[in-house]
Amino acid sequence: MTAPTPRRALLAAALAAATATALPTGGRASAATPSPGRAPAANGTVDNRFWYTHAHWRAGTHHGTAAVNGTRPGLEIGTPAGRTDYTDPHTGRKSTWEYATWTSPVHRSTVPATEAIASWNARTPAGSWIQTELRATYPDGTAGPWYVMGRWAAGDGDIRRTSVNGQGDGRTTVWTDTLAVDAPAAAAGVRVTHWQLRLTLHRRPGTSGGPTVWLAGAMASAVPDRFTVPPAAPSGRAHELKVPRYSQEVHTGQYPQYDNGGEAWCSPTSSQMIIEYWGRRPSAASLAWVDPEYADPQVCHAARSTYDAAYKGCGNWSFNAAYAATYRDLAGVVTRLGSLTDLETLVAAGIPAITSQSFRREELTGAGYGTAGHLMTVIGFTAAGDVVANDPNSPDNTSVRRVYQRREFENVWLRTKRHDAEGRTLSGSGGVCYLYAPARPTPAQIAALRQVGVV
Repeated sequence: MTAPTPRRALLAAALAAATATALPTGGRASAATPSPGRAPAANGTVDNRFWYTHAHWRAGTHHGTAAVNGTRPGLEIGTPAGRTDYTDPHTGRKSTWEYATWTSPVHRSTVPATEAIASWNARTPAGSWIQTELRATYPDGTAGPWYVMGRWAAGDGDIRRTSVNGQGDGRTTVWTDTLAVDAPAAAAGVRVTHWQLRLTLHRRPGTSGGPTVWLAGAMASAVPDRFTVPPAAPSGRAHELKVPRYSQEVHTGQYPQYDNGGEAWCSPTSSQMIIEYWGRRPSAASLAWVDPEYADPQVCHAARSTYDAAYKGCGNWSFNAAYAATYRDLAGVVTRLGSLTDLETLVAAGIPAITSQSFRREELTGAGYGTAGHLMTVIGFTAAGDVVANDPNSPDNTSVRRVYQRREFENVWLRTKRHDAEGRTLSGSGGVCYLYAPARPTPAQIAALRQVGVV
């Protein structure tokens, strides 16, 4: 079972929805105003903004970066802006890097937000990495500091993939992958009204190429505190996607350097299930490091590829979405959804979703456990509207498929407040979700993503 994590108890955080870089091109060159016609997400409590087209990348401010066109437009290093030294806090190794930066236009959030989570999709060949930063603007017009939301590479040979602890300005704080307003109930006047993203691309001095960023942006949200949520009427249509089934428990005790082993790997195990649903798998060469005696080595690979050296775990939401997008023509983002109706819309379009929930044992019939934070994959619905989920907290792959009662699942996923077994008030995820989809979705998938407010 996924181990309780203090960060998850502190946050009612927001998560990812993955649309893709090849949604219809165009869109605004500046994000200072909301997209015309964009559907409100999560009942007007969530605002998603991602850059992914050539026009998007040409906008903003370039210092050494270049927008590149093609089937999957992106951002690359053109002429480096300079050199910088970076001492990896997890290895002590100091290295010199060429760098270039891109700063997005200022985006005005459609909701005065209490949280924001960045997402990015990128290729980082050996000898390269990226840094993503987010800066909030408050209602009084002042801007906060540039917060590092991740120092990231697909591999771990050049730097250790990491979030950055200890970031705050007395109004907001970064908790691993989430920028959150401090005590939002008490600080009613503090909200994120606008935000900006900054990407810094790094490569070894004197080399050519380097990283390519295909998608970047953030989800901002302001989900109200609630112990229960209103029920959403089921569609009445049964639909189930054929998503591979993997158990995290099969990997108990394996590679404890990555979040103490498989019993804590709910997030990467869920990510791997959906990656393979879309027909992608790691190469034999990328799995060569895994003990050949271990079953499902791709799950071990997913854990290593999502591990956050500062958080000391594999549950960094942004890192999981970024990992999914390392596979050919896949995109991944973190968002929040507003109802089981949203999930039914996505599943009907062929898009499974990874949801985050916390609950006592008796609150989710058939789970057989309680958790302070756990990820599972929603793959379908019964005709009665009950949720069909691939739950990685299962003893083996065969038993991963579960059917959970609709009303119970709805509440443990969408609420922001809950009581633990001792009666203490803790946080719930408030509808956090990872969405991974092809970089060129079908028209039906694009329509579904628009309907739930992701694009």
